[in-house]
Amino acid sequence: MSDWLPDTPRTLAFPTSAYVTLAGADWLASAGPDPDAVQAAWAAQPAAPSVLPCGTAFDVINAPALFGRRMVDHLWSTGPGSGPVAAHRGRILLFATPGAAQRLPSLLVWEEWAAAVPPLLCHGSGDAVTVPPLHPRHGAAEAAAAAAEDPSGPAASRWLVAPDVRNPWLPGPDVLLWACVRAARSMAGPERDTAAQHRVSALTPG
Repeated sequence: MSDWLPDTPRTLAFPTSAYVTLAGADWLASAGPDPDAVQAAWAAQPAAPSVLPCGTAFDVINAPALFGRRMVDHLWSTGPGSGPVAAHRGRILLFATPGAAQRLPSLLVWEEWAAAVPPLLCHGSGDAVTVPPLHPRHGAAEAAAAAAEDPSGPAASRWLVAPDVRNPWLPGPDVLLWACVRAARSMAGPERDTAAQHRVSALTPG
């Protein structure tokens, strides 16, 4: 797998990276019960998507494309940044600390802006997610760049912020709550302020 492309230069505003590094692949593989088998499958088909379990190395918060992109924008513009982020079938997958999928819904249900948050899928222990190919097919780099501008576009699975280190920083439930609230406030018009005061659950556990 030494022929993988190296790290893609990132921008401070939104550090897009379409390619998983060797160190990032080690981290992803650690999510499964047999990392060596996962690595062997990737070595044979580096351009194929994979299914990995959640709850050990990471949880995943699965958001509608526009809302998820707004969350990531806030995380990078005024927050601490994000962990790996992927686009899959018109939705945004934010990789988070293990346990975040269970904790975030209980935090958000008490948040006054919960009504303005679209349904989120929280994938934790016992769940699995499809992750994009480690090495995109020809032309996928252009697709990834387009996805950074329009995450609601084609349904191809692709990395927006690819794993590039062995132990990436991952946002916890408190950081994700912060991003949800700011994304909801930025997308809601003044006429929705009253409705947003109702404390309702806007998440569906995955």
